[in-house]
Amino acid sequence: MASKVVPAQPVTPFEFELYEDPDHLRTVVASSSQPSPRIDPAKLKLRHRIGRGPFGDVWLATHHQSTEDYDECHEVAVKMLHPIKEEHMRVVLDKFDNLFSKCQSIENVCFLHGISVINGKICIVMKFYEGSVGDKMARLKGGKLSLPDVLRYGIVLAQGIAQLHAKEILVFNLKPCSFLLNENDQAVLGDVGIPFLLFGIPLPSADMSRRLGTPNYMAPEQWQPEIRGPVSFETDSWGFGCSVVEMLTGVQPWRGKSVEEIYDSVVRKQEKPRIPEGLPPPVENVLLGCFEYDLRSRPLMTDIVRVFKSSQNAVFVDGGWTGFGSRTALEKFSGTGYTEWFLSKDHLQVGDMVRSRRPPNSCKPENMDVPEGTVVGLERDPDRDGFVLVRVHGIHDPLRLPVSTLERVTFGLAAGDWVHLKEEDRRHSPVGILHSIKRDGSVAVGFIGVETLWKGNSSELQMAEPYFVGQFVRPRANVLSPRFEWPRKTGGAWATGRIWWILPNGCLIVKFPGRLTIGQENSSFLADPAEVEVVSFNSCPGVVKKYQHFEDFHWAVRPLVIALGIFTAMKVGFFVGKKIGRSNKRQGTAVQSNGQHVDDQTSGSGSNQWFPPSVKNILGVSPAAR
Repeated sequence: MASKVVPAQPVTPFEFELYEDPDHLRTVVASSSQPSPRIDPAKLKLRHRIGRGPFGDVWLATHHQSTEDYDECHEVAVKMLHPIKEEHMRVVLDKFDNLFSKCQSIENVCFLHGISVINGKICIVMKFYEGSVGDKMARLKGGKLSLPDVLRYGIVLAQGIAQLHAKEILVFNLKPCSFLLNENDQAVLGDVGIPFLLFGIPLPSADMSRRLGTPNYMAPEQWQPEIRGPVSFETDSWGFGCSVVEMLTGVQPWRGKSVEEIYDSVVRKQEKPRIPEGLPPPVENVLLGCFEYDLRSRPLMTDIVRVFKSSQNAVFVDGGWTGFGSRTALEKFSGTGYTEWFLSKDHLQVGDMVRSRRPPNSCKPENMDVPEGTVVGLERDPDRDGFVLVRVHGIHDPLRLPVSTLERVTFGLAAGDWVHLKEEDRRHSPVGILHSIKRDGSVAVGFIGVETLWKGNSSELQMAEPYFVGQFVRPRANVLSPRFEWPRKTGGAWATGRIWWILPNGCLIVKFPGRLTIGQENSSFLADPAEVEVVSFNSCPGVVKKYQHFEDFHWAVRPLVIALGIFTAMKVGFFVGKKIGRSNKRQGTAVQSNGQHVDDQTSGSGSNQWFPPSVKNILGVSPAAR
């Protein structure tokens, strides 16, 4: 296929008056100095392939640039992506234009020269670097870096990722081989934007469509973002944590496992990479946070930068670490059940409406010590371990409360609330979980069917029925074909399952303790919260329905009831049979005794007529005296 040039969008020039001195004004025509991201494929000469990845091949190439003033060539790295359909190519090119403009002012990120199309394949042209952190590790004994080097590289890389996040760009593909090194041994974030560009684009391979990165470094929600998502900034925290662990240990996470085995470990079993021992407590704490299954409980890149910076001067003395900077990590709040990273995302200001933060998975109203109040004062740092003064209606003096026990309420909504779209969209579930709400009412919500956070306004939402782990649910009566597979009972009715986990987009992971699973049979199912209803003893009419719900608690209930019934029947039968046997025995003994008595008396007098004892008693006949 012949090479083709994708024309850049023209920039409209404008005129302005250049003021040189009071007597001379000069009209100057100017145009934008923003470089065009489109590169003529004829100016690129591919030399040889230097790498291969999940999204395409990496080539070493020469980029020829010439103008009236200069003529020069540069060695560049060209990432040639796998072929995509022509109708999707324009979308990728437009997304790259946006990415290119945003990355121009970001430090610690690989410099992008532009984009081209060669032989029908999209090629991303970027600066060529001689090596990477992964290459450096391969040359070292043990294949691992020292803690000071890991912290030094980590700070620079996390700062670059944080700048990308500030511009709404997700990286997705973080790994040591993508951490490039410049001539000064400074880390540079490479492989920027490729998963971001292909995000939502149908790819030729179904396996590629499922993956948004390298499996060993992918977060749980990254595997199926429309089902187990959404993907967000904290998704990159998981990949960054995996990379740091590999740099410290020299061992790739999940090394030796197939893609299916990694999926089973990370997504189904919720396993986490093993963190090495002996790290400074703040570093260990932030790495543990990176591997929280719920992305809302993970640290942001700004948190990681702060922790790494404060730990650079840490010294291991007499079995302990000393020399930390400012406090970098909050202690675990045993009374809240939330991680410090989750709590640090809710910033309070004077004038905010607040309420008590419920413990996770608690629906009891008595937990609401402060149903509604207003922040009237702040003590120390309100975003860390400080206190706030809250005025509550009906109480004269403000209450002094820890920040960790409160959550901000805006327009009646708080992060973590279950919400329902007023106008439903058939492309995704109408019920989801609110991730954030700003003071102006703009919201971010996780919905099943939406790969990223849904952005909108609080006026588009209303409160929805909340769900909690441990509740029993089943599809509603009007749901004939649920979004996800759901088992049925023997008679054809929907089975009832128990909520085992709730994903950040509201998707319910349901297990069925009332069903006996054997071997590889699926023991858990997914459910759309908009399609199910809560089942409890109070909602079950009649004794039969209540007993059927009792069977949902465990598959052994019915066998136990049957066994108990059989045992009871046998016990009753044995008892009744024994009673009947004793009664017959007593009656037989009485008959034999009375018969012997009569024989004794009749043997002495043959003239007396004999009657059975019972008949004689009835007739009132008595034997005649001699």
